[in-house]
Amino acid sequence: MAKDQKKQPRPKAETPKGFRDYFGADVTERKQMLDRIAEVYHRHGFEPLETSAVETVEALGKFLPDVDRPNAGVFAWQEAEVPGGGAGDWLALRYDLTAPLARVAAQFRNDLPSPYRRYAMGPVWRNEKPGPGRFRQFYQCDADTVGSASVAADAEICGMLAAALEHAGIQRGDYLIRINNRKVLNGILEAMGVESGKPADDVLRTIDKFDKVGEQGVRQLLTTGRKDESGAEIEGVGLRPEQADPVIAFLTSKGADNAATLENLRAAVGASPTGAEGVEELAQISDMLAAMGVGEDRAVIDPSIVRGLGYYTGPVFEAELTFEILDEKGRKRQFGSVAGGGRYDGLVERFTGQKVPATGVSIGVDRLLAALRAKGLMGGTEQGPVVVTVMDRDRMADYYAMASELRAAGIRAEVYLGNPKNFGNQLKYADKRQSPVAIIQGGDEAERGVVQVKDLILGAKIAAEATHEEWKSQPAQTEVPRADLVAEVRRILG
Repeated sequence: MAKDQKKQPRPKAETPKGFRDYFGADVTERKQMLDRIAEVYHRHGFEPLETSAVETVEALGKFLPDVDRPNAGVFAWQEAEVPGGGAGDWLALRYDLTAPLARVAAQFRNDLPSPYRRYAMGPVWRNEKPGPGRFRQFYQCDADTVGSASVAADAEICGMLAAALEHAGIQRGDYLIRINNRKVLNGILEAMGVESGKPADDVLRTIDKFDKVGEQGVRQLLTTGRKDESGAEIEGVGLRPEQADPVIAFLTSKGADNAATLENLRAAVGASPTGAEGVEELAQISDMLAAMGVGEDRAVIDPSIVRGLGYYTGPVFEAELTFEILDEKGRKRQFGSVAGGGRYDGLVERFTGQKVPATGVSIGVDRLLAALRAKGLMGGTEQGPVVVTVMDRDRMADYYAMASELRAAGIRAEVYLGNPKNFGNQLKYADKRQSPVAIIQGGDEAERGVVQVKDLILGAKIAAEATHEEWKSQPAQTEVPRADLVAEVRRILG
């Protein structure tokens, strides 16, 4: 080797920033949860759809490459030059499951039924700065109806979301779906005399801070401005005080029940036709949810929900978990939102030039899984397989026969494939695999036609709690006839 040729350093064995690896229980529990949600979607007549992880940046639409930062927001790259010259297409990993749906709905519009009802589950990627609890790859779980302008489609999505949360394990009383309508807010903007564009966007951003700064803070931000907790001056939107009144009336219109809320909203939108249309849609959703058996203890009209109002065109909704958990500092707080969605009638139009109504919901998979674990409904650990230990390498066929019998009975089982010389290492392996049972058969047991069945869970409990005499009696290990192997393992597993 030439002296000036440097030795290549070994690659670092570490996960890239913003990404993570998922092991046993994480993968299994996520699949179980998604399977339960898929059952609900399937019962409601929705069809599964899997789209490519890669889309053209043009199709994604939200993040277009530019000269300075061609991968802004997404993981994008440009294909090689096309034959005959010219630049290749820009491609990117999908950043959500809705943009690919819009492309599919446009591309296959002559083949798909209308309305088209689909659900999709899978990873998405966002090229954003990672942080605590913020990853560049995460799972989404969506359900959408494309091609129906009926508000019944929005109501159905809300009712289906309630059913999905419950089937996944969230009990009634532990969640609430809050529903609002962008048209109502448009009516408020009309009542304020605020034009679309920057003034309206400034009002929307201010409304979104209602939960943080309250009624008085929103009023200040809409008019002359306010000081934040640090004492810094925050510039106001510059509206007159009377212009802010409709916004405050809108944000504080939540009544004792849906009927009272709707009445307050009618007063807040005044003479605005758009606002009145939005209130009427909310009234219809309320009635249809009641007909579905989804009462106001599960779904409620709530004007404070202002999520995605720059994106949605009609009803918007958010599912919030209402039970308390302890944060990293041991303080009690509500778990918060795990799903959201609404009506977005402009997305497919990008491809077709014609308005195609659509509505849908997205469940935050990781957050819902964390909620189920917080409630003790999923444990975060997974029971491993029964381990058939190896006492004699020449009898591997016998050990595999045992494992095959257990598998045929529906019991997870494996034969130890490490070095069998140290039997203690085999039991350590079984412990690391979270195995409930170990099977032991040496030459003496084989001659007598028996096996030793070791209950590892009971054994660990005895080791921690039993007296020396109790431990010596080895109640966690039983000798049974070879023919009774499956029956004995079933008894231990319950």
